Amino acid sequence: MSSLAANQKTIGKETTLKGVGLHTGKEVTITFKPAPENHGFVFVRVDLEGSPKIEADVNYVINTQRGTVLEKFGVKIQTCEHVLAALVGMDVDNVLIELDSSEPPIMDGSSKFFVEAIEEAGIKEQKAEREEYIVKDVISYTDEETGSEITIIPSDEYQVTTMVDFGTKVLGTQNASIKKMDEFTSEIANARTFSFLHELEMLLEHGLIKGGDLNNAIVYVDKELSKETMEKLKVAFNKDSISVKTNGILDNLTLHYPNEAARHKLLDVIGDLALIGMRIRGKVIANKPGHFVNTQFAKKIAKIIKLEKRNNVPKFDLSAKPYMDVVQIMKMLPHRPPFLLVDKVLELTDTRVIGVKNVTMNEPFFVGHFPGAPVMPGVLQVEAMAQTGGILVLSTVPDPENYLTYFMKMDKVKFKQQVLPGDTLIFKCDLVSPIRRGICHMQAYVYANDKLVSEAELMAQIVKVK
Repeated sequence: MSSLAANQKTIGKETTLKGVGLHTGKEVTITFKPAPENHGFVFVRVDLEGSPKIEADVNYVINTQRGTVLEKFGVKIQTCEHVLAALVGMDVDNVLIELDSSEPPIMDGSSKFFVEAIEEAGIKEQKAEREEYIVKDVISYTDEETGSEITIIPSDEYQVTTMVDFGTKVLGTQNASIKKMDEFTSEIANARTFSFLHELEMLLEHGLIKGGDLNNAIVYVDKELSKETMEKLKVAFNKDSISVKTNGILDNLTLHYPNEAARHKLLDVIGDLALIGMRIRGKVIANKPGHFVNTQFAKKIAKIIKLEKRNNVPKFDLSAKPYMDVVQIMKMLPHRPPFLLVDKVLELTDTRVIGVKNVTMNEPFFVGHFPGAPVMPGVLQVEAMAQTGGILVLSTVPDPENYLTYFMKMDKVKFKQQVLPGDTLIFKCDLVSPIRRGICHMQAYVYANDKLVSEAELMAQIVKVK
């Protein structure tokens, strides 16, 4: 289930980096901009007409062969994982990421330069609380073909451990771990991407890694370097000479850590799991991770979160003294029986209201709505949600009795279960965005018998009676 943790954060000001895309070889400018609460990470292709936006959402993943690729309405963002890892590692929630090409600059093949840009921009705390997925049970995903496996278990912190084994002597088996996310900048951010020589040859033959050079990727030489291959590499990397170091990597690079490959895989895991769209509180254990298994695991968690949100029935003592009884409600709402559809309010905060209605056989709508098989009309369920939300917005003015509430929009309305006489309905309404000019935009859920009954996204406005 999810929980509200610390406040959300964005960056303090706009910041820009320039470089070359690894696979396209094109010059690209990336600009990080502050974003409002509940915005998340959103990419913008400013080089295309209309500057289309692509949210960092795992449901937009279309390819994971040489990096994680997102696509929405035909617009792509390639190799997004290093940028996303930097944002998560810097404890940021809401950022607009502008690009004038299809992929961010590769820089040195790590997240280091993105982290430095975010540090230079500064971090700004926002008012809204951060939503966090707290892992309660073990969740696993296994790729039977490759043997790759990712598991997440309960933990008090977001922790990640990666284990890599490519079956080659030059790289061997490596492990890397991060116990607190604030270790990311010092321990993980500068771990660079890597490739094996046989992969490099294939990529060059297919015209890929046009922006690559020996300064943005560690190349492990897992086969004999022939003269023909050496000449191809000289041309590809624009070098006069190329050789192999004693540790089995191509020259011009010195490893930052003996286990830099495992650390970079950990960086990729953090970046790919950012596509869930919510912070995680749990320990991730990834054995032979890769972008495919990472994103498949992210999709699995995202589905679990969605399901748990739907079934996350608020638990309240219905016999306890309410925050507002029906007499107090009538002092705030203009509705009166039989059209008053909220009996009491259990909780009222700046961003949430919880209301209750006891559905009895005496309801006037049962007289004509399926006589002999009484069911509460769906439209009245929506009206009851709106009345509950009206209490939330009217609580922001000193004289609520002088206001009326009007519907502006309803969207994503879904009915899951029938509401029958004898049911006790619990309404939970949360603000989607802050109340401005008397306009309330909220997500509403209705529960009965420990099940989600209906849901809707509603917008209403209060207007003062003249």
